[in-house]
Amino acid sequence: MILKMGHKQMTKPEQKRPIRVVHIITRLIIGGAQENTLLTVFGLQLKGGYEVTLLSGPTTGPEGSLVEKALKKTTFVILPELRRRINLFFDLIAFIKLYFFIKNGRFDIVHTHSSKAGILGRLAAKLAKAPIIIHTIHGLPFYEEQPKLLNNFYFYLERYASSISDKLICVSQTLIDEAVRRGLAGREKFIKIYSGIELSLYVKNPQAKEALKKKLGIPQTSPVIGKVARLFLHKGHEYLIQAAALIKEKCPEAKILFIGDGILKDELIRLAQRLGVRDMIVFAGLIMPESIPYYIQLIDVIAHASLHEGLPRAVVQGYALGIPAVCFDIDGARDIVHDKTSGYLVEPKNVRQFAERLIDLLQNKDKAKKMGAEGERFVRESFDAQVMVSAIDFVYRELIRCGT
Repeated sequence: MILKMGHKQMTKPEQKRPIRVVHIITRLIIGGAQENTLLTVFGLQLKGGYEVTLLSGPTTGPEGSLVEKALKKTTFVILPELRRRINLFFDLIAFIKLYFFIKNGRFDIVHTHSSKAGILGRLAAKLAKAPIIIHTIHGLPFYEEQPKLLNNFYFYLERYASSISDKLICVSQTLIDEAVRRGLAGREKFIKIYSGIELSLYVKNPQAKEALKKKLGIPQTSPVIGKVARLFLHKGHEYLIQAAALIKEKCPEAKILFIGDGILKDELIRLAQRLGVRDMIVFAGLIMPESIPYYIQLIDVIAHASLHEGLPRAVVQGYALGIPAVCFDIDGARDIVHDKTSGYLVEPKNVRQFAERLIDLLQNKDKAKKMGAEGERFVRESFDAQVMVSAIDFVYRELIRCGT
């Protein structure tokens, strides 16, 4: 059964026929791909000329949910069988239901996000003869930390799904380069559109900062290193905890703020206790996206230690408030962190180098301020959500115009 609910978009009387679009994503947890998708859906509705539907599988787990937000602002559909884990029985049912949903919905554009929804959604759209099929790659599903057999399985599925896609949107140039290098598709099929954020929310508020520090038990004078990410595999929290032991020697007053929740929390607490740095670590827990700017303003340096990330959204958010970043040199981090200019890129898993760069920015406030200002300039120019939506709108209309 497909559960349909939520707001039905009204079209302007003068519009004879709006462009019908369905966005399909595996789940609506609190995460970068999901926030990107919601901002796209909401932005297209505000532009007018579109009738937009959002379809997602069930959203469960400790990572939080954006379902309520979707319900308030768009036509929202839940497909119970569209689940994140591979399950041939449920996947087959999800595929069949997607096929009939797309065929009966007579959508002009099917736009998919995330790996599972991207594969099943594009295959169903092709079978249903959807006029235009688009997929946004928020991160490649094959990467070094994954078993080779599973990587190959995902690669061949993605390569076929890419061959039936009219356009592949990537959230960073590095993703495009890697996808082309791996033979996913020809370069002409890709387009870079940065994952936008609501820049209007990122305004400094000294009073709120002081109150929130007090609430979290962080001394007002303590410098703060912050990481915004789900407490999940490959997000790299363990490397920052290991670095904390070195940071404590040079900056004993420093605190490390983890914004986000997930399955690894107890394991990370045990690691911090074993390394003698539990007193440095503050777990803020699950924070809704609209509250993230208030928490990020507590941070003096953003630490990004993920091993696999299409675009480090937390770094963009930090830059929006003039906060420099130290990042593992992977994937989309290279697109936005200009080494030694707006922050530092370090060798992945190199804990000592990671710690040294973080210490450098904590101890050299003028340098940190200058780097943060450079990052803010870059983000304000390139990462506004409205810029992202306008770029996607242009892609849609060009494909329709060309009769793809």
